Amino acid sequence: MTGRPRSGGCQCGAVRFHAAALSDNPHVCHCRMCQKAAGNFFGARIGVLAGDLTWTRGRPKKFYSSEGIARGFCNNCGTPLFFHNEDSERISISIAAFDDPTDIALDFELGIEGKLPQVSQLQSLPNFGTMEEDDPDGTERAKRTSRQHPDHDTEDWSVSEAVD
Repeated sequence: MTGRPRSGGCQCGAVRFHAAALSDNPHVCHCRMCQKAAGNFFGARIGVLAGDLTWTRGRPKKFYSSEGIARGFCNNCGTPLFFHNEDSERISISIAAFDDPTDIALDFELGIEGKLPQVSQLQSLPNFGTMEEDDPDGTERAKRTSRQHPDHDTEDWSVSEAVD
């Protein structure tokens, strides 16, 4: 697996990266550590060889969830960016952190023992609208006042600082 070069980054734009190629193993992990690290039902990642990865703006902070296991994130907005077993040349990048993750097909799941029952409910949930604009919790205001970095590289970007 190589595919085209890809860029991505965190929500606020303080950390950006470029992957010259994707390596392998696009997957979701349901283990409890990945759930906590992603703040979600699972972590979804794809391997990039360390030599093919360049941090183009800022640098992620690391949290060592286990000995030799680094989890990278933006210190400003908290976006989870990677999982790295430091004994490996592969860094597993969060799939949704890429600017265009739509064509990264998953190959497998792991950590199934931790799979939460809500994941199986997703296909049967009622759909309250087909567009974000149908969100009753204020999507229009969020779009109008968004500080989210766009899904492409920018020369300059004024990063909004996190607040307490």
